[in-house]
Order: sequence, then C-alpha cells, then structure tokens
Amino acid sequence: MPIATETTLEIDLNALANNYNFITAGLKPETKIMAVVKAYGYGSDAVAVAKELVSLGVDYFAVAYASEGEVLRIAGIETPILVLHPLPANFDVIIDRCLEPSIYSQKMLTDFISFSEKRKQKDYPVHLKFNTGLNRLGFRKNEISFISETISKTEAIRVKSAFSHLAASEDASEEEFTREQLKSFRSISEELKKKINNPIMLHVVNTSGVLNYPEAQLDMIRTGIGLYGFGNDPEQNKHLTPVTTLKTVISQIHEINKGESVGYNRGLKANKIMKTATLPIGHADGLSRAYGNGNGWVTIHGKKAPIAGNVCMDMIMVDVSDIDCKEGDEVIVFGKNPTAESLANAINSISYELITAVSQRVKRVICRK
Repeated sequence: MPIATETTLEIDLNALANNYNFITAGLKPETKIMAVVKAYGYGSDAVAVAKELVSLGVDYFAVAYASEGEVLRIAGIETPILVLHPLPANFDVIIDRCLEPSIYSQKMLTDFISFSEKRKQKDYPVHLKFNTGLNRLGFRKNEISFISETISKTEAIRVKSAFSHLAASEDASEEEFTREQLKSFRSISEELKKKINNPIMLHVVNTSGVLNYPEAQLDMIRTGIGLYGFGNDPEQNKHLTPVTTLKTVISQIHEINKGESVGYNRGLKANKIMKTATLPIGHADGLSRAYGNGNGWVTIHGKKAPIAGNVCMDMIMVDVSDIDCKEGDEVIVFGKNPTAESLANAINSISYELITAVSQRVKRVICRK
C-alpha cells in the first residue's frame, strides 16, 4: 500500500480470507457458516467484507438491524441475511428487502405474524432466538407451547432456524456455565422440533465457541470478531490476522519549552524541553478521550509515541521527543503491530470497542496485502 497521506482505514481482504479459512477449517462439510457483518463490518466496510465472504462460500450473513441488511441488498448481496434485533418499525424494510428476522418474544412473534399477514406473505422465513443464560434477548423454554400454537394458526411465516447466544465461550473459567448453556439449548431444540412441523436449522456457537467447543457446531456456526482478526485468546490470535489498519500522518511538529503546556485544559505541562507532533485524528474519529495523557500511543517509524495531553475532537498531539520524524510522515494507530487489542487494553477496553468506533468520516481503502 502507498504511504498514508491522510487519516485512513485500510481493509485487508487477504487477512479476512485467512481468518475465514482458519475458523472454518475444522467444520464438518455439511455445517453452514453465518458471517456477522453488523456495525459496518465491525468498523470496516460491510459491503466489501460481505462481497469477499460471498466469494469464499459463506452461507448466511447476520446484521444487528434492518438498515444494515438493506445496505447489503442495495449493494447486490443476495445471500440470506438474519436480522438479530428487528424492531416493529422496520418490518416493512425487512420484508421489502427479503431479510429474515430473529423472533425473540411473544410480542415480536404476534406482531410480525400480523404484519406478514397484512402483506399477504406465505412461509416467510423467521428465526427463533432462545435465552439460555445471556439474558439479553430470547424466549424461555416454557414459551415453546405458545410459539408452536401461535405458528400453527398462520401460514404467513415458517421457522427456518432456532438459536441461542453463548455468554462466555472464550473464558476457560466459565466452561461449566457454557456447557450448561449448550445442554439447555439441546433440550430446547429437542422439544421445539417435536412441535414444529418443518425442518429447523440449529446454531449456537460464536467465534470462540467454534474454536473451543467444536462438538457444538450443529447445523450452522456464527462468526463475527474472528473474521476481523481477534479470537479472544492469545493462542487463537496467533492464527488470525487483523483486517483493519488505522493510519494517519504528522501535520505539524512543535518544539515545547519547559513550563509550556499542550492541548485543551493544559493536559500536559512540560517539565523539560520536548517535541510534539500533531495528527489529524481525534475522538470524533473513534479515538476515545480515555487514551489521552499518555494512556494511549501511536507508532511512528516503529517507535511508540505517547499521546500528549487530552484527545481533541479532530486532533491529537503525541510526544516525539525521541523519534526522528518530520511533517508528512506516516503514523500507525493500530493494525497488525500494534493491534487494536493491545491499544484497547491500555484503557481496560476491548478490541471490539476500538475497531467499531472508527468514524465513517475516516477514509476506507480496500486492499490485499
């Protein structure tokens, strides 16, 4: 890639393919793959990512909201798309764009059936979400009778899959809890299959679940963060490559005298002569104010440059006293080294939060490295 001349997010499709192949390598031939591309493809570019995954043979996509699925449809993606958190206000978009809603409550079920009947739908595909311990969204097992009785009274919808969401599949200390979740979902699935006439796909494991509980792959697996290069485990991360690299440039260099200050609220007061570089990236670009005052850093010519003072909306200043650099030089915020995970750890955050926070005003560049 050419050297960055502005704040840029590079999206490496070869890294995406590497991650996809690693995560799916141990699957049975008949196991389907659902790729999660919500939140702009975890902060990257959902359309570019989805198109690459289609070429790799993905079976399904998952998004959080109907609007995200609509963007994929407009871009020409024809692969089935599960909407994980549909809302009644978006039922028209779901049906108009042939998206498939997760049905997670009695109200959602009756509301979607009513809407589908008004739209004269028949056998519209839906997915039943069950709560096995995450306690976020989902039916309980004791609601299966209500589900089956309600569905038996309409031809508007057809259950395509049933699924649940693991709460701590990456945490070895929570293995007992995870296995209880898997046991609970098996029990739910057995009862549900007795009461729903058509065949139903089952899926429960996420990226860490695929890698740590391969016996639970069932009919389909879901993978999100792993596709983008993070496996929630140092050993897994050795096989994964971060897809995104956030770069910027040095706009100006300042000589700071002892006693002078840097940035808003005089966040840094120099106790010696130092040199700072101003960069065109700030909290409006996704770099939290929590990284200010030396908590975070960037990398210039392979050397760490701590953030000096407070993070501004559109800029940061970094300490380059010990770095030989000049205006226009490229700066790495995160990428393959250092990773978003290592930077996020500096403020007790996680890679998910940092990579998905990258503002849409940051230029995206699709590449293959």
